[in-house]
Amino acid sequence: MRQVGIFRHNLFRLSEPFITQQAGRLHRYRPLYLGRLRYGVAPPGAEALALEDLAPHMRLLPAAWHMLSANPHPYLYMLEGRRPNLLHAHFGVEGVYALPLAARLGIPLVTTFHGFDATLGPLGLLANPAWAHYALGRGRLARQGALFLAASNFLREKLLALDFPPERVAVHYIGVDSSAIAPRSPALEEPIILHVARLEEVKGTEYLIRAFALIAPQFPLARLVIIGEGKRRKSLERLARETGVAGRIAFLGPRPHGEVLSWMRRAAMLVLPSVKTESGREEGLGMVMLEAAACGVPGIGSRVGGIAEGIEEGQTGFLVPQRDPEALSVAISTLLANPTLRLRMGEAARRRVEQHFDLTRQTAALEEIYDSLLP
Repeated sequence: MRQVGIFRHNLFRLSEPFITQQAGRLHRYRPLYLGRLRYGVAPPGAEALALEDLAPHMRLLPAAWHMLSANPHPYLYMLEGRRPNLLHAHFGVEGVYALPLAARLGIPLVTTFHGFDATLGPLGLLANPAWAHYALGRGRLARQGALFLAASNFLREKLLALDFPPERVAVHYIGVDSSAIAPRSPALEEPIILHVARLEEVKGTEYLIRAFALIAPQFPLARLVIIGEGKRRKSLERLARETGVAGRIAFLGPRPHGEVLSWMRRAAMLVLPSVKTESGREEGLGMVMLEAAACGVPGIGSRVGGIAEGIEEGQTGFLVPQRDPEALSVAISTLLANPTLRLRMGEAARRRVEQHFDLTRQTAALEEIYDSLLP
């Protein structure tokens, strides 16, 4: 069986189950996870090599050194002469850092772009020390990388605008596991408005809270459940108090993937009111919407980035203008007031996931992509 190195600096984050889900569905390639730090537990039976293991008592030191140098030697040392058949980096930042390792091993490098790595402008990248090396090395990655996978058509267009070669940029939806996520029973539904996201500007959580405050008097049983963590949490909690709806909003912080799915199965809708930031950052697709759709839950999203590729307007949910609490409140109210519409849209959303975003089908296509890069 061939082996693929799955390259991600911060391994096994709760917010990134799609990476291990995709790798876990590979049949003809064995995944080997490579990264700097572990933020969770590896999937059962999976092998993972992390730079933090080189100095357990100073786990951040090897990671910091690699961030500054991009030197592949620590990974070569951990591999002990082994040579995967190819590397697959998740996010463009990782692609730049994986490029020297792929060159030393003499193997192809595939890089998947998920969002900020194709939309954030140079000033936004340079403002973050962890991304500065990417900002400076993105052109080299475009020239030397074997293949670039965009998580949406929107991101492919962004990559082409950044002078990535068209013949080496392909759209590949990662997909969700529709065989493991069964459609929920309508009896499980509660008047819950669910939001699953990092609490950062790009996710538009502020506008959801303001929209919820507008509809709260009309729907006294409705509540807003927010899953995720981020630097804006305190300001968002303050906004909830200022708008008078703090008692009906639950900030749950990060939650394991299984618990997130449980909340989805109870929710009346999933809302992702993302925005385009001044730095240019936009939503690449919104995997969380696809997971909710697999549960049979309708979605509401902004007309921003790749969100429109995950929600079919009027069929599986609604699309609204960004930064518009009033329009968002109308869409939320429409779904809350119409259980028949919610059921119809949820069923259509499930069918659409099965047809276009099935993880098994998409991973089989990924293996064919791997095959095309190897002798």
